[in-house]
Amino acid sequence: MELKKNPKADVGKNSTLYFVIGLAAVLGLVYGAMEWKKYDKVNDYDISLNVEDQLDEEVPMTEQIKTPPPPPPPAAPEVIEVVEDEEEVEETVIESTETSQEEEVMEVEEVEVEEVEEDISVPFAVIEDVPVFPGCEKSGNKKQCFQEMMQKHIRKNFRYPEIAQEMGVQGRVNVIFVIQKDGSIGNIRMRGPDKNLEAEALRIIKKLPKMTPGKQRGRAVKVPFSIPITFKLQ
Repeated sequence: MELKKNPKADVGKNSTLYFVIGLAAVLGLVYGAMEWKKYDKVNDYDISLNVEDQLDEEVPMTEQIKTPPPPPPPAAPEVIEVVEDEEEVEETVIESTETSQEEEVMEVEEVEVEEVEEDISVPFAVIEDVPVFPGCEKSGNKKQCFQEMMQKHIRKNFRYPEIAQEMGVQGRVNVIFVIQKDGSIGNIRMRGPDKNLEAEALRIIKKLPKMTPGKQRGRAVKVPFSIPITFKLQ
């Protein structure tokens, strides 16, 4: 025997609609429970303000203001007594400095003006007569001979400082010195990467011999000269 279902007796019919309605009702109850507020019973208080009591209240003084004393009256002006000048004052007579044609005029000897030598400094590149390095007196190109003799002097007296070698210090020291009017070397200045290298460069320059001074227009002048000394580890 076959079982037949009655379409009107379907239990699952409209189940989705009932589920949505039930869910909405539950959410409404939860929201109402969360928003429910309960206030405690509050007694009635008199919040009226008595203005008269506040106006009658005395405010204590916390600071006493002192009035500064009045300034002293101005001093009375001094009475100047006029004293009669009975002493006679001798007038100073100023004599005229103008001379007449009859007076003799003294002859003035000629004044000798001493020439002051100017301390002129002319760079090595533009000087007329370059300083002569010992051994270059007979050279046709004294400027080139000077530079060659300088390089020879540096190579001959060069000594790498031991402490600089141990520290691995190397670099170039720029040296500037001045060949004075008498041919001596002075005003030596150095700049390098290490003090030990600068000290060695100073020692080499101080060993330079005395030279024939440079001349500009036939007069001995100071000649500044610069040269780099390179310290390089092998």
